[in-house]
Amino acid sequence: MEISQVEFVKSSAHPRECPEMDRPEYAFIGRSNVGKSSLINMLVGRNSMAKISSTPGKTQLINHFAINGLERDKEKETTPWYLTDLPGFGYAKISKSERIKWERTSRQFLEGRKNLLCTMMLVDSRLKPQKVDLEFMAYLGETGLPFVLVFTKVDKLNKTEREAFQAKYEAVMLKQWHKMPPIFITSAVKGDGREELLTFIEVTNQLF
Repeated sequence: MEISQVEFVKSSAHPRECPEMDRPEYAFIGRSNVGKSSLINMLVGRNSMAKISSTPGKTQLINHFAINGLERDKEKETTPWYLTDLPGFGYAKISKSERIKWERTSRQFLEGRKNLLCTMMLVDSRLKPQKVDLEFMAYLGETGLPFVLVFTKVDKLNKTEREAFQAKYEAVMLKQWHKMPPIFITSAVKGDGREELLTFIEVTNQLF
């Protein structure tokens, strides 16, 4: 897929404030500091579309970006779609009440967006399976929300770690799951996984 146009649409504090559900949409979510902003910037080929911070919990709103046009155009070869940056969950230097509020907002969004074709569940490849990630994926499965597993920061693994981390993660997940969701291995630094993710989105857009 070619990314011909990227435009920030709006930030929303609540799902009811979000843009109309008039095109395919993909939500990016993960634990705080998982590398979500860096991955989004790499994916769309922009250096600073999504704000990057070393401080966990930076994303506090639902951020919508229009990819390949704001208006639907049947004559265009590319299909316009929304890339949505959701608040991170898990550890963040905020109060427990605020953290619960963010997570509730994200779940309301995920369950209410009828145009949401897939959730991109981001996981740090350097870490062993985290309880909060496994619980959130279980929630997605129980709710019937399609998702893919996106491993981030693989450039920070040495050769031995890179060869072993996926199998170790799958061994843990398959204790709860009958089969694994689609998996993408990415590096925002080296661009790994970009073509595979964009191809997946391009194919999935046809379901809208």
